[in-house]
Amino acid sequence: MNWFVEVLKKYVVFSGRARRQEYWMFTLIASLIYLGLVVLGLAMDTEVPELVFVAAIFLPSLAVSVRRLHDIGRSGWWVLIGLVPCVGSIVTIIFMATEGQRGENQYGPDPKGYAASH
Repeated sequence: MNWFVEVLKKYVVFSGRARRQEYWMFTLIASLIYLGLVVLGLAMDTEVPELVFVAAIFLPSLAVSVRRLHDIGRSGWWVLIGLVPCVGSIVTIIFMATEGQRGENQYGPDPKGYAASH
């Protein structure tokens, strides 16, 4: 749950880098919360709880995705590839699962703390 809260603290921070663990733990916890809200919505016969949650985490999700792309040395604009049907989702998953660049890159220092190798 700590990873989820840490991402929320960086609500709209698009600069810097995010480790794989930060991205995937945020995604996992957000998905579990969403599923719980879907069940609650079904019990209440409404979609309001999940819609409010999706609206609330849209910007933090976008921000952590951009920071994750920065960690692998890609521009945050690559997040738009997810809009391409089928292929976009596959490419996005591959990017998010790729190990980050060691050492500092153009987007900031290595979040794992590795020194730049020269």
